[in-house]
Amino acid sequence: MPTLVRRRDALALAGAFGLSAFALPAWAQALSPAAPRRAALKNLHTGDAFNDVYFENGRYLPDALAEAQRVLRDWRTGDEHFMDPGLFDALHAIGDKLETRQPFQIISGYRSPKTNAMLHARSKGVASTSQHTQGKAVDVRIQGVELAHLQKAALAVGAGGVGFYPVSNFVHVDTGRVRQWRGA
Repeated sequence: MPTLVRRRDALALAGAFGLSAFALPAWAQALSPAAPRRAALKNLHTGDAFNDVYFENGRYLPDALAEAQRVLRDWRTGDEHFMDPGLFDALHAIGDKLETRQPFQIISGYRSPKTNAMLHARSKGVASTSQHTQGKAVDVRIQGVELAHLQKAALAVGAGGVGFYPVSNFVHVDTGRVRQWRGA
């Protein structure tokens, strides 16, 4: 049975983010505190989509965050997990940098420990302690945007980790410490 993110949990955590802007990374603080922020997501495995405002009037919108998190669930198990709102902010900033409103095509969002262990056993390119299992990472591409341009925009935003996977055709973005790497 899938693990569900309760709206009350999303509200509590979103409130904590809204009240502690000083704890956010510098790049996130540079986002306008009053301007609405939108996420456009399309999960390539489930077909689920989200294209809505998740931040407005200086506050994260718990219902919108919960719906966006559902789109990022582990498609293999159906498990959902709280996703770092800063991840949506990073995607918003990357989309702005690229000047596109095309949805981010989601290859991988949240990964349950079971899924991550299976992928790690199959590939050296999957970390055993992946940011995906903590709700802090997505693997994405954008239709009509060259992968190298997506990678450059993600690096310019400086949100956290950026992995470039040209053979697999995606860019990994996470809200962990700032770092970069190239994979297959």
